[in-house]
Order: sequence, then C-alpha cells, then structure tokens
Amino acid sequence: MATLLYRLGRGSFRRRRLVVAVWLVVLVGLGLAAATLRGPTASNFTMPGTESQRALDLLATQFPAASGATGTIALKAPADGQLATPQGQAVVKEIVQEAGTLPGVVGAVDPMTVGAVSPDGRYALVQVQFATGADEVDDAQRAAYERVGAAAEAQGWQVAPGGEVLGGEPEVGSTEALGVAVAAIVLIITFGSLVAAGMTMLNALIGVGVGMAGLFALSSVVELTSTAPILALMLGLAVGIDYSLFITSRHRQNLREGLPPDEAVGRAVGTAGSAVLFAGATVVIALAGLAVVNIPFLTVMGLAAAGTVTVAVLVALTLQPALLGFAGRKVLPRRLRSALPDPTAEDASTPADPTPAEDRSAFGFRWARLITRFRVPVILVGLLGLGLLALPTPDMRLALPDAGSAAVGSPARVSNDLVTEGFGAGFTGRLAVVVAGDDPQATAAAVPQVTALIQRTDNVLAVAPPQLSPDGRTALLGVVPKTGPTDAATETLVHDIRGAVGGIRNADVLLTGATAIGIDVSEKLSDALPIYLLLVVGLSVLLLMLVFRSLVVPVKAALGFLLTVAATFGITVAVFQQGHLADLVGLDTPSPLVSFLPILLIGILFGLAMDYEVFLVSRMREDFVHGDTAQQATINGTGHGARVVTAAALIMISVFGGFVFLEDPVIKSMGFALAVGVAIDAFVVRMTIVPAVMSLLGARAWWLPRWLDRALPNVDIEGEGLRAHLTDKTPTPV
Repeated sequence: MATLLYRLGRGSFRRRRLVVAVWLVVLVGLGLAAATLRGPTASNFTMPGTESQRALDLLATQFPAASGATGTIALKAPADGQLATPQGQAVVKEIVQEAGTLPGVVGAVDPMTVGAVSPDGRYALVQVQFATGADEVDDAQRAAYERVGAAAEAQGWQVAPGGEVLGGEPEVGSTEALGVAVAAIVLIITFGSLVAAGMTMLNALIGVGVGMAGLFALSSVVELTSTAPILALMLGLAVGIDYSLFITSRHRQNLREGLPPDEAVGRAVGTAGSAVLFAGATVVIALAGLAVVNIPFLTVMGLAAAGTVTVAVLVALTLQPALLGFAGRKVLPRRLRSALPDPTAEDASTPADPTPAEDRSAFGFRWARLITRFRVPVILVGLLGLGLLALPTPDMRLALPDAGSAAVGSPARVSNDLVTEGFGAGFTGRLAVVVAGDDPQATAAAVPQVTALIQRTDNVLAVAPPQLSPDGRTALLGVVPKTGPTDAATETLVHDIRGAVGGIRNADVLLTGATAIGIDVSEKLSDALPIYLLLVVGLSVLLLMLVFRSLVVPVKAALGFLLTVAATFGITVAVFQQGHLADLVGLDTPSPLVSFLPILLIGILFGLAMDYEVFLVSRMREDFVHGDTAQQATINGTGHGARVVTAAALIMISVFGGFVFLEDPVIKSMGFALAVGVAIDAFVVRMTIVPAVMSLLGARAWWLPRWLDRALPNVDIEGEGLRAHLTDKTPTPV
C-alpha cells in the first residue's frame, strides 16, 4: 500500500496542474448541481417499527386534513379576566382571522369555542393548521406566521407564535469561522510558514466544499435531517485539516533531510498517507456502521459524514501533493530553506547530505522521557482522573430536543415559556392516543374504556374528547400531562399509559407525541448501542492487529478508547444535563442529552482515536523493528509525533468548539462532546497513558503468535516495503 501511495503522490506532484484542474472542475460542477438540485432538509425523526411511528402513520391516513404542520399561538392579555370581556374576545377573534388567512395556512381555531383558555381568563391558545409538513413550509410563510398579532401587541397583549412549524435548519455563521481561524493560527505556529499553513488550509477547504456540494446535490433524492449537513461540515473540516497536516509535516521533514521536492512528496504520501488512509477508513467504517441501528435519519447522518470524510482523504492524497508541488521549498521557514542543499536533479530519489540530527531536547522528547520514567504513577493518576470524570455517566438521560431547551429569546422558546406560564408545562408536550378498531362499533366501544384508564393514571392533567376519522374507525384523544415533555415523570407516564391500555380488546391503542417518540428513539438506540460498541471495538482490535502485528497494542488501544468515551459522556452530562458550568458554553436550560448523541459520538471518536494511535504507535514500531529497545522506541515515537499530534488535536478542538456557540442545542452538545473527546483522547490517553503503558510492557507489547503472524496480511503502514522498493531503485556503487 505504501508503494502504491508513493507513486500516487509523485504522480500528483508531477501532474499538479492537471490534478488541481480536475478538482476545481469537480468543485464547480458539484456546486452548480447543489445550487439547482438542493432539496429541503427534514426536522422530523421517523422511527419505523415503533409504536409512536405507527400511530403517526395511521393519523396521516385517517386524518389527512391534519397531516400538515401545526402551530400554536400563545396569547396573554394585559390583565386577568380580560378574555371574558367583549374587547378581549374581539382581539382574539382578530388574531384568529389573521392567522387563518396566512399563506400556507388552511385554518385557525378560535380558543373561545374550544375552551383553550386559562382559568384566570388571561391566557389562550390559537391552534393553526398548515397545508404542508413543517419541512415544506418556506421562509416567507414562516416569517408571516411569526409576525401574527402585531396590532394586539401594540395594545399591550403578548402574542407568541410557536409549534413545530418554527423548526428550521440550524444556521452556520461566524462562530464556526472563529474555529477555522484558530485552526489557521495553530497551523502557522506549527509550521512557521504562511505558505505551508495556507496550502494545508486551502486543501481542507476545497475538500469540504466538494463534500458539502455533493451532499446538497443529493438532497433532492435523499431526505437529510437538519443536523446531517452540520455534522458533515464539522467532521469534514476537522479531518480535512488534520489529514493535510500529517502529509505536509512529513513532506517538510523529508525536505529537511535533503530530498528533492517530488521525492519528498512521494515518500510523505507513502508513509503519512498510509496512516491517513487507514484513519480515514476507520472513520468511514464507523460512521457507515451506524446503519446497523436501522434508524433512517441516523443512517443518513452517518453516511453523509462518511462521504465528506472520504472526500477529505482523497483530497489529502491527491490535491495536497499537487499544491505542495506549486509551493516547492517555500513550505519551510526561510531560515531552513537557506540551509538546504540544492539538488541538481529534481527527480533524484537519493537524499543529499542530511541536515544535522534533530534536537532531542524538544518538549516532545522531554515529555516522553518524563512519562516513561514515572510510568506507573502516570497510569494510576490517568485512570483515576478519567474514572472521576466518568462518574456522571450513569445519570445520563436521553430525549429528543423540545422548545423548552431552545435559546432564551428565540420565538420557539418565548412561545413555550408563555404556554407553560399560563397552562402548565404539560401543555407543551401533549400526548396523542390513537384508537383504531376494525369497524366504527369497535372503536366506539373502546374509546370510553381507554379514556377511563388514562384518567385514572397518575400525572394526567386532562384527556380531551375524542376526534373521529371520517369512516369512524379511528379516534384521536389528546392527553395533557402535568409535567413537561422531557421530565422523567412524563417518561414514566408514557410507560404507565401503554401498560394500562395494553389489555383493550377489539381495537389497537397507540400512543404518540414528542415525549413518546423520544422514548422510542432512546430505547431503540439503547438496544443497538451494545451491538454497535462491540462492532466498533472489535473492528479497532482487528485493524490495529493488522497494522501493528501485535495482540497487546490493539487491546490497549480499545481500552483507551472506552476510557475516552466514558469520560466524555461524564463531562457532557455534567454540563448539558446537570448544568455545571453551563454558562461557559452559552447553555440557557440544562436538559437531557439528545437521543442519538451517544452512539454518534462513539462512531466519530473511534475513528479519531485510531488516527492518533496509528500516528504515534506506528513510529514506535518502526524504531523497534529497526533495532531500538522498546523503551527508546516509545520515547522516539512520542517525541517525533508530539508536535504534530498536539497541533492536529488543537485544530480539531478548535473546529468542533466553533459549533458550541450555535444556538441549536443539538449542534451545541455535539460540538462540545467531540471537542472534549478529542482533548481527552489526544492529550490524556494517547500522549500520556499510551507511552506509559508501552514503556511498562516493553518488548511484550509487540508479541504476536507465529501462526497468527503468518495468517495476517501485511498492510505495510510503516512503509517497510516502500523502503525496500527505494533501495532496489538506488544504483549500487561500483
């Protein structure tokens, strides 16, 4: 593999104009396709096979008039009892008429006729029915809906439009640009060259542009959730910069050793490119593996992110060598360029006299010597610290986000708070019970039984009268809990209702609603999580066994990954669920974590963790097989890789951290968890615990049974085959 990548790198370098032209054509072509074919993103979470989804599907067929998006306009009069006065009723009627004539709206319900008025006569709820689903409501219709009631507000009323119709695609703004700017600064400091930093960043941005354009071009035929493009952008930026960084760093090292530029690029792609290809493949496999959960929106999210990572790998292996060809020796700082010899032949494959030996007093080597000297205390302190960080993990609760967790001051949050203030938290997360019989008589007989059973259930505030479908075979009952949609008591209520109505005969009774859907999502993900975790850990052990030809190193890497995941979950729960230090991340209201965050985090962190593992440990193995002691090989691997791994981790933390400042709570928690996970894995696990464990194990770390050694294919990620290939090419002196 290393030899093949070496040839690919040299070929891209020598045909750099063609390579750049091809990628620019691809970028422009996909950009035009995205502009013309881009479809809407979906904000709903479909869950085939679950009770809540079956209920929604049944409602869509039996109540087609109500299949569109709904909105709720919360009203607050200036004083108690004002809704009972003629003047107050006139204001409400005017708002209802205005809402009913909005573009895209099929009707609005007067709260005075259905009793949607608070006991004190000050609050009312206007139900608005749209003709299309929330994803088909355009920006103009949404903006008109948000402006309802301007005349009433001028009279001192508070009018707060809300509901699912306000759910839109999260906006990506300047906060992400801040993360990219920090990443650029890290590159400049790492390379000491604006050219090297600029080439690396340009390469990553082109890769992200191609990946995102391709994703949006497919959105007309594939339904994307609103978070899928953000996740793809987040990962594409982070790994794109990191992969380009690895290759550029090795290229610069080769130049300092006196290699001509084309040979330096070829060897960089053949060695560091092998690690990039392996790391990218693990990320792609882990993300594509989300399909085993069999949840469509999660599968699409995983495949979308896997697509951008694939593009990042291809760009790093082909476009980056081409760009480095245009830069030449300018990727080095001026002081190093002046000290290099000038080879007479650009295609020479033998290095000139190498530059003086590297300074082993650098921080990376000093850190490695310190870690290996105090390896036992370091391991104990590291394990204890990560264990303490993981303590909140067992308290983790999962749910789908609701308006109560939206940013303070946003239209959805204002409406949610006003409904809670006037009617109680339960009105923001009403449940729906669908009763379906074989004939109208069966349904009519079952509805009173269901109503009575639900009314006797704890934590139920009210049960609305049934609405019947046109054929009379399906009835819809609204249930109002006493507690909010993400409250643990509401979750218990969902289970209690399902248990209470489970014995009804001659009719199917299905419970749905935001809380019920969240519970079904969480339970399905919880069932799939052990299988997925086993798949990921098993994959890591197998792949690392192929790479390092060792049994101990893969097991150690997998255990380190589990430590990273546990500590990351613990910190995320402490901040986003328990509210500790929530102000630092701009979190207004602590709430349960989004249901799909744990499994998504495991898939992403797995690939990133293996990235750093390969980069550090491959150098340790390289030195060990060439005669160094296990102790010295550990020091060399850590010392050589510390600077690049530190820079790569800081870049990923910066990119992920930029998404923490978005208002969307789902994106905020994802960015935070990924940034924390990368920090823990890179600095605590890979650069601290791993060298200590490798030093403690010594040569035993590289043990592999002979029969297994013969059975495993040689992937040659260290470039041993490449070195043999280059040696054969070098003419023997006469």
